[in-house]
Amino acid sequence: MTMIEPEVIEAARRVGAARELPPEVLLAVSLVETNAVAHARVGDRREPLIRFEGHYFDRRLGGEARERARAAGLASPSAGAVANPASQAARWALLGRAAAIDAEAAYASVSWGLGQVMGAHWQRLGFASARALAAHARSGTQGQLDLCARFLLAEDLVDRLVAKDFAGFARRYNGPNYRTNRYDEKIEAALRRADALLDAGPAVPAAAFGRGARGQGVFDLQEALAEAGHGLSVDGVFGPGTETALRAFQERRGLTPSGIADAATLAALGGGREGSCG
Repeated sequence: MTMIEPEVIEAARRVGAARELPPEVLLAVSLVETNAVAHARVGDRREPLIRFEGHYFDRRLGGEARERARAAGLASPSAGAVANPASQAARWALLGRAAAIDAEAAYASVSWGLGQVMGAHWQRLGFASARALAAHARSGTQGQLDLCARFLLAEDLVDRLVAKDFAGFARRYNGPNYRTNRYDEKIEAALRRADALLDAGPAVPAAAFGRGARGQGVFDLQEALAEAGHGLSVDGVFGPGTETALRAFQERRGLTPSGIADAATLAALGGGREGSCG
């Protein structure tokens, strides 16, 4: 579970206003695709999150270049045959090796940034090249979300989310096997979370908060309680259900059952959880 950086929320507001689309749509897609994490540390650089697709790279090469790429384990006619390393630094190293063979083909074979938009869409999205699309994503959080907005608008996907056609959105954004990934369920939950994040403004400080609080801090608390086995609605609003679950957790851990998320309670919740997923 990750705290959403205020920079991402504010960038969603700015890009939404500039592109005339609801910012919650941008934020929801980002939550599903990258957990709304805008950058990773790669050496001394901050870079957008990427995923390299070896079958895309294979299609864009020919002759001796394709043979070199296949021999180096960078290209394959089969989707998924070229595995992506777990770390972003290693993925960027993989991209560097591919770019040494054919930079334009390599950048077209990567999904970029918060919305994980494929570089292969460069022309349709108004860029001069795949490398220009990549530069836009690398320009910062706002550039990544603008790229996502361009793709959503080009694919007529915004109205599907606004109309809550989650299956229709998932099919076009994630592909025909979206149910395997439960993408429709994930985007529905993410849209609810995005709405609450944008309504709540800045995240609730992690000092101490109770009934009536709203925002990212409450989301994190509710998700941690749910992971600890307490059934409750994860909606970013600290209501009676959250208070009841919190008291039960506090009693179980030998803490004062105050129903207040104080430092001791948050530490106890944090200590018993796995790290966040991507």
